[in-house]
Amino acid sequence: MIEIQRQGNLMEIKISRPQAKNALTLEMYETMTAALAQAAEDETTRVVLICGGEGVFTSGNDLTDFMQDPPEGFDSPVFRFLKMLVSYEKPVIAAVDGWAVGIGTTLLLHCDLAFASTRAKFQMPFVNLALVPEAGASLILPGMMGHQKAMELLLLSKKFDANEAASLGIVNEVCEPEELMERARACAQTIAELAPESVRLTKQLLKRTQQDPTSRTLMEVMMEEGELFIDRLKSPEFAEAISAFFEKRKPNF
Repeated sequence: MIEIQRQGNLMEIKISRPQAKNALTLEMYETMTAALAQAAEDETTRVVLICGGEGVFTSGNDLTDFMQDPPEGFDSPVFRFLKMLVSYEKPVIAAVDGWAVGIGTTLLLHCDLAFASTRAKFQMPFVNLALVPEAGASLILPGMMGHQKAMELLLLSKKFDANEAASLGIVNEVCEPEELMERARACAQTIAELAPESVRLTKQLLKRTQQDPTSRTLMEVMMEEGELFIDRLKSPEFAEAISAFFEKRKPNF
């Protein structure tokens, strides 16, 4: 489930499904999208904080739920959430404790600041499931760390820790688990006390720089990835990958 809490000018969106390692269902995506929309309209909300429970951020998509209603277009709950996050005007902060798998990592690329605990671990295993990257990762990651490193993380589905995530620019700061939420909330409070229009325009300028009009925009790349991702969901390779996942065996491609 998704827990929504308000603390002054801060809205916290907490992924809280510990029995499933915070795996995300379509309903959870819808709840997060609705919360972001509400915060966008609420003038008293200055900052959004996305976090998970103690010891896990999210293990990514709940594959059982995902396969019952896989996305067939860009109006699916997953894409609506990503599109909202990519175009969001207010600051979004993430606090990561434990595993951040798949979208648990790629959503951080669209947060304005991210904090991770020393026990945070990251992985983007899309190719392991015969899929392709999503959320604009194929555009953003090479720009952050170069082609070879991005290939290492995406093609080899490499697992990496919080310190490496910080060195690559995926997270801003690494702290002890017991300090994580305090640091993230303190940062959110600092931003909430700034001039809101100045904050909005600063984020707009940075996003505009990221979406260089002389090249493909982030949204264009994300849409292209999405088309390929949806197509891969119908492929024999994905069928074999998902069967192997549930049967706890190595896929036979």
